[in-house]
Amino acid sequence: MKDILERLVDGELNIDEAEKLLKADNILEFDDIAKFDIKREDRTGFPEAIFSPSKDYEDLIAIIKNYLKNSDKDLIVTKLSQERFEKITNDLNDDELIFDYNKRAQILVIRKEIIQKEPIAKIGIITAGTSDINIAEEARVIVEEGGCEAITSYDIGVAGIHRLFPQIAHMISEGVRALIVCAGMEGALPSVVAGLVDVPVIAVPTSIGYGVGEGGRVALDAMLQSCAPGIAVVNIDNGFGAGVFALTIVNSD
Repeated sequence: MKDILERLVDGELNIDEAEKLLKADNILEFDDIAKFDIKREDRTGFPEAIFSPSKDYEDLIAIIKNYLKNSDKDLIVTKLSQERFEKITNDLNDDELIFDYNKRAQILVIRKEIIQKEPIAKIGIITAGTSDINIAEEARVIVEEGGCEAITSYDIGVAGIHRLFPQIAHMISEGVRALIVCAGMEGALPSVVAGLVDVPVIAVPTSIGYGVGEGGRVALDAMLQSCAPGIAVVNIDNGFGAGVFALTIVNSD
């Protein structure tokens, strides 16, 4: 991108030519099945990821292979089943690739190298119940991929509210910059947490529940209706979005 802008300033390109080159420089097109935004991280602070559900497997593996051929950066594949993960590793069959798969979160990070860096910040991740952990783990993977340390505490919901307070105190004492709070059922936990802390709370409704709470809509509505200030709400089961939003808060300084 910088090279194109320099050529524009030097008069080697006109505006239309520069625009075409910038578009081509930003997007990898894979056999008419996908247009992958390889410059998203430069614009937004976090790279594009592959959302795997409903994609035909042949299309999915083609996207992965083409990306790895054209980029040295990590590749994230979300909502990926164990069966598809095993098939991908067999089809790629590359000893130089590092496959970091979180079975509970169903998220895969494919790396070409591991670079150890000091965490840029700390993010707290909380779940109301054990059944919410898969979504919290998705957020944890994203937070860590973005260079932060995740401090987690699971199964501390309002059904046993006494479990919550020491964990919140610990996270605040550790200097977390934001809290991601995952809850299904009635979705009350983010409101409670937001009333106790002075950092942003990212509420994640999960699809855990039964009766009127089945599918997570009650939890979503409760979080949107919260009277506690300082809450942002993402979509149902959107651990990925919560993680990226937490990183946006950290990187906004």
